[in-house]
Amino acid sequence: MTLTLTLSGTGGAQLVPAFGCFCAACERARSHPQHRRKPCSAVVKFNDAVTLLDAGIPDLMDHWQPGEFQQFLLTHYHMDHVQGLFPLRWGVGEKIPVYGPADEQGCDDLFKHPGILDFSHTLEPFVWFTLQALRVTPLPLNHSKLTLGYLFETPHSRVAWLSDTAGLPEKTLKFLANNKPDVIVIDCSHEPRADTPKNHCDLNTVIELNKQIGCPRVVLTHISHQFDCWLMENALPAGFEAGFDGMVIRVD
Repeated sequence: MTLTLTLSGTGGAQLVPAFGCFCAACERARSHPQHRRKPCSAVVKFNDAVTLLDAGIPDLMDHWQPGEFQQFLLTHYHMDHVQGLFPLRWGVGEKIPVYGPADEQGCDDLFKHPGILDFSHTLEPFVWFTLQALRVTPLPLNHSKLTLGYLFETPHSRVAWLSDTAGLPEKTLKFLANNKPDVIVIDCSHEPRADTPKNHCDLNTVIELNKQIGCPRVVLTHISHQFDCWLMENALPAGFEAGFDGMVIRVD
């Protein structure tokens, strides 16, 4: 009954290193591949079931074969979270379920030409459902496009995935405070700022959110190269850690 999240990407659309940038974080990432950041995404495993959480890695189909995962679970339809679906959809074989928000536009022509992808599994905020016995509750987030976070629950554990978002809607914040996760993986694109940025959290915002939620372990993701520069010179508060590509979060 172990729930495992593997962070397959911890960067934003800009990635790390960023094209044309020669800051300390980008130079480090070019020299040391372990510091590179792919588009924000994860692999969720519960017992023998595998869910791909977002699909922003362009060569996704080179990493997975048919039958190695059961479904996609999307937070939203921005390109850096779905671009891996575009070539994959033209594959052959059985339909692959795609769960996500009820966004009528989607992204480009994915809905018009879905190929082997089944986009009929639209989700409603706070209406829980199950993926192979894993309970999942969609949570509204604050972003420029309709976006959902997710609370994953097993009989013994809870993990929240909250990307992309700038702060949290009040109902989502109250829900998490009342259903306290053991681990939160949350958007933290920016170094500490005086005010919450428009579409993504800064560190100060995440710290303030967790004062209300009270989660013992907060993993930061969707990290920019500017925030990486800050992290090279500064320590995070106790209970907070910067995620990295390939990081495994296991909750029993």
